[in-house]
Amino acid sequence: MALEFTKMNGAGNDFILIDNRKKQYQLDSDQVSRLCHRQNGIGADGLVLWENPKNPNDADWRWDFYNSDGSSAEMCGNAARCFVRYIQKQIAPGSEVFETRFETLAGVVAGKVLGKRVTVTLTDPLDFKFNQPILVQGQSTQAHSVNTGVPHAVLFVDNPDAAMVKEWGREIRFHEIFQPKGANVNFVQLTGKSGELKVRTYERGVEGETLACGTGVTASALIAAEIHRLPSPVRIQVHSGDWLDVEFNRSESGSFSSVKLTGPGEFIFEGHLTL
Repeated sequence: MALEFTKMNGAGNDFILIDNRKKQYQLDSDQVSRLCHRQNGIGADGLVLWENPKNPNDADWRWDFYNSDGSSAEMCGNAARCFVRYIQKQIAPGSEVFETRFETLAGVVAGKVLGKRVTVTLTDPLDFKFNQPILVQGQSTQAHSVNTGVPHAVLFVDNPDAAMVKEWGREIRFHEIFQPKGANVNFVQLTGKSGELKVRTYERGVEGETLACGTGVTASALIAAEIHRLPSPVRIQVHSGDWLDVEFNRSESGSFSSVKLTGPGEFIFEGHLTL
C-alpha cells in the first residue's frame, strides 16, 4: 500500500494526516500503531484520515481519528486545529480566513483559520463531577472530571513540573471511578496571574505524557472556571511552552456552551511510504 501523508503539530502534539476521501486506504490498528511509532514509523501522537461526511447537510467533511496505539478516539482538540489547516491548504491555499465543519465521534466540530491561528468550536461539555476523593500512590487527593469530547480528570497541584505525571497519571487513567473507558489526566497549576494556567497531561491511547492536549486544557479551563471562578477566556501554557486559549459562555444556571479552543496548527513535512 503506497501512502501519502502530511505531518503536523499543534502546540507540540504531533499528528499524521492522510487524505482518504477516495477511500483508498483501509488501515487497521496495527498499521496505525506502526505509522505512529517514533522509531519504526513516521512518529506521532495520533493519526487522522480525511473523509467525506456521512451527512453532508450537517458537515463538510468527516475524520477518523486514532491514538498512537491504534485505538479509535472520539475527539482531539489539537488534532482538530491541525485538521482544519490541512483542509485549508488542500482546498483554499493562500486564504487568510477559512471556515469548515467536520464530523467526529463526539459530534460536529466547527473550525476557523485566521492566519496561522486556528479556532475550533468543541461540542458542549458533559458529565461534570467535582471533589471526587481518590487514593493515588498511597496518598489521598481530590479529582474533578468532565467530558470535553473525551473524558478528562483534573487535579490542581502546586507545581505541575513536580507532579508525578507518569506514575500518578497512569494510575488515575485506569482508576475504578473512570472505568470502563478510563480518562486522560491533567495536572493543573494556577500561575497567580489572572486567567492563566499551566497544564501537563497524561493521555490515554498514547499511554504517556504529551507536550499538549487540546481537550485536556479545555477541561482544565472549565473546571478552573467553576472552582476558582476564572472568567473567559482562559490562557493555558502547555508542556511544550506554547499557549492555548479557551473561550466559553456560561449561563446563569452554570452550564457551559460555545466552548472554543484557539492555538497553532503547524506543518512539519510531507512524505510517502509503502506499508
